[in-house]
Amino acid sequence: MITFICCLVLLVAAYFTYGKYLEKVCKADAKADVPSKRLYDGVDYVPMPRWRTFLIQLLNIAGTGPIFGAILGACYGPVAFLWITIGGIFMGAMHDYLSGVILVRNDGLSITEIVARYLGKGAGMFMRVFSVILLLLVGVVFVVSPADILATKFAVISKSWWLVIIFVYYFIATLLPVDKLIGKVYPLFGIALVTMALGLLGVLIFGDYTIPSMTLENLHINKANLPLVPTLFITIACGAISGFHATQSPLMARCVNNERECRFVFYGSMISESVIALIWAAISMAFFYDEGGISVVMAGHTPAWVVNEISNTTLGVVGGILAILGVVAAPITSGDTAFRSARLIIADVFHIEQRTKWKRLLICIPIFACGVALTFVNFDVVWRYFAWTNQALASVVLWCIVVYLHKEKCNYWVALIPAIFMTYICSSFVFVSNQFVGMGAVPMAYLLGGVATMLLSGYMVYTLVRNRKNELLKK
Repeated sequence: MITFICCLVLLVAAYFTYGKYLEKVCKADAKADVPSKRLYDGVDYVPMPRWRTFLIQLLNIAGTGPIFGAILGACYGPVAFLWITIGGIFMGAMHDYLSGVILVRNDGLSITEIVARYLGKGAGMFMRVFSVILLLLVGVVFVVSPADILATKFAVISKSWWLVIIFVYYFIATLLPVDKLIGKVYPLFGIALVTMALGLLGVLIFGDYTIPSMTLENLHINKANLPLVPTLFITIACGAISGFHATQSPLMARCVNNERECRFVFYGSMISESVIALIWAAISMAFFYDEGGISVVMAGHTPAWVVNEISNTTLGVVGGILAILGVVAAPITSGDTAFRSARLIIADVFHIEQRTKWKRLLICIPIFACGVALTFVNFDVVWRYFAWTNQALASVVLWCIVVYLHKEKCNYWVALIPAIFMTYICSSFVFVSNQFVGMGAVPMAYLLGGVATMLLSGYMVYTLVRNRKNELLKK
């Protein structure tokens, strides 16, 4: 319990300390021009109140990641608390805030265009394809997972029909102006998500539950095949750091009223997500403590079952319904904005204006056709590729932040160290998987991951040097 409380306090304190420091690093200016006013179009570029953009951003990035990911991460033991806290403060929230500021300063363009601008056309083209694939995977993951929960909770409607209902909603939300549906409904769902987390926090603090003592040992029942490094860092993504967030941030980068709002909207929403992940990891460990631990329970159940069991038992009927609403609303509201982000990326790439309805429709139809097709693929396969793709995208965005800060002559070390770390995590995970060296050669996988990291980091340092020379030549 002490470790949990300390981590919770550190996360909240980070918003007022490290978040404030990052604000100084990028020299946030409340008087600077912003896209929502300069490029207002009544569809995507629309100024909205700060509290509303915060709640929308929180719902955009949350999904099932800080809930399902935290439950799966809890199987590794209390060490998950450290990753959520350290990752959330110095990696995830930093990643979300600085990428958000960069987006605001670049007309709220899609992150793919920002990468092309700062890392080169080749990296930009790679990111365009990579991001659209990720967003489609996210959209499908966040269609199937809430459909599973709803079908379990309300068996009168089959999973197939829940899939149809959710897809229809996604299609409508993707087409409509951001302030018509998303701007009005999301804040209500956001309140449900926060209320659910606070309810579970109260259960942890005042209930008769035991959180396992802090240890760095891997407590996963399948630890022989799932080493702590790098699988824990891939499993818990949205609660610590997630590249998916950078694809969502342009939506609110087009709606903030000034640069000083960015800390609350981007850094604050990520810290809030880390708090939610911390609470779910803790309640998962504590709730099943007497049954051999969450890892043993998860061997025969799904995260959706765990959510339903914990919510109904600890919060009662009303609280359970509210909790389920929060858990269902989170993925649905991330899924529809995933498809919306895919539309914006494609529109930005091909310079298709989005004021005209039929032009939005022209992009939406093939996107949703691909999404529907992916629902027929095995969910475990979709989730596996989503998890790794998600963290790989985060690594690319971190390097983009490094280049931006270096170019602006700001402290780029705040992003450089996380960029190298996440590059190593993604590289080593590729080699740890059975598709390459096999689980019996984990040390070799670590070595190959290190070599790949050195090569990729070396290329990025070369990019920094090249950019600096180009700047000097221009002068």
